[in-house]
Amino acid sequence: MAVMLKAKPLAEETGAEIAAKVNGWKAQGRNPAIATILVEGDPASLYYAQAKRRLADKLDVKFELHTFPPDVPEEQLLGTIISLNENADVHGIMLELPLPAGIRLDQLAEAIDPLKDVDGIASTNKLACLTGSPGIYPATPQSCIRLLRYYDFSLRGKHVVVIGRGETVGRPLIQMLLRENATVTICHSHTPDLGAHIRQADIVIAAAGKANLITPAMVHPKLVIVDAGINEKPDGSGIIGDVDPETAAVVHALSPVPGGVGTLTTVILFDNVMRAMELQEAAGRLN
Repeated sequence: MAVMLKAKPLAEETGAEIAAKVNGWKAQGRNPAIATILVEGDPASLYYAQAKRRLADKLDVKFELHTFPPDVPEEQLLGTIISLNENADVHGIMLELPLPAGIRLDQLAEAIDPLKDVDGIASTNKLACLTGSPGIYPATPQSCIRLLRYYDFSLRGKHVVVIGRGETVGRPLIQMLLRENATVTICHSHTPDLGAHIRQADIVIAAAGKANLITPAMVHPKLVIVDAGINEKPDGSGIIGDVDPETAAVVHALSPVPGGVGTLTTVILFDNVMRAMELQEAAGRLN
């Protein structure tokens, strides 16, 4: 059986580091705060927003949830973002995805102050991630790399196959892996014979959003897999990843879903709030 790359110990360790930073800010009279914008209609989005609230309470970070009906006008969401940008007592802003049809994510993302963009979705932070310059990087790609590092799987010189080229995981992850000196192959929905690429990899990071995409027939015994996929089970009873669970019997290591990347990602989001506050302080914008 594979070594299971469970995120709980690293999440707890990272959470303790964040709590110490929060205490440091509070000692200066500054109370860390994050605001989440949620458009109703997607049960998973509400679940994740509530999970963030619970973690915020645990870390002693103020959490604001701004909830809107599914038919909310885009202009109203933009107005809320602008108001939060101008509120010096709010240090991080994030959007729960997906958004309803007709609401343009790119327009909302560009409206978020880059120094408060804790999801790293504004173009300024995307460019920072591309070049490695100071900014706020997306939490899920960070989670993938930190999880590998925690379990002592070096990326230097390794052949890493990334499955998925989405804006929030795949694309920023590619840039981060290159800075770790990995050799990166990118696969996606148009890649023929996915298994041929996987069998040549040292490490696979799956972020395609397609349940059971990777099967036991595609892998080899020395392979390390980080499963960043989140898919709802057909019966709605929970979530599963992009990797068939039976694959655990024939690879060296695998991150579980749930209990893997997603668990750590939520914590790193709050680490991004701490990063946002550092950038705001450097810019002379903290009260």
